[in-house]
Amino acid sequence: MTQEGLDKLKKELAEALAQRPIISAAIGEAREKGDLSENAEYDAARDAQGLLEVKIGNLKDLVANAKVIDGSQVSTEKVGMMNKVKVQNLSNKQTMELTIVGETEADFSKGKLASTTPIGKALMGHTKGETVEAKVPSGIIKFKILDISL
Repeated sequence: MTQEGLDKLKKELAEALAQRPIISAAIGEAREKGDLSENAEYDAARDAQGLLEVKIGNLKDLVANAKVIDGSQVSTEKVGMMNKVKVQNLSNKQTMELTIVGETEADFSKGKLASTTPIGKALMGHTKGETVEAKVPSGIIKFKILDISL
């Protein structure tokens, strides 16, 4: 992933950790209201706490296992992580520029395509001028790689 992606994950983790005391306070307030067996506020606060802890655990794992890719070490010979790839969809002649990123950074509306998607997988390892096929839910799409850059 990029350094920007890692920084975003760290920020999200910090924000999630900051929610712990707020949820704990909500649980405490609900507990003070008496009978916990019929206390919907308490149940909701406990559920929120459980979901938050799962999110924190996932974010900690992502941060701990993140590998930041140095842009200066990225080749433009073949499509790989962090490459900007200009492709043409051969069926509709539409040209797109996509940046190949890790799953946590993917945002198709911004042209950031996860390397784990069918199109991302199809493009990886190929060179400029090659035609590749991606098997997607709606069928098979053929792309021609027009350019690879950083």
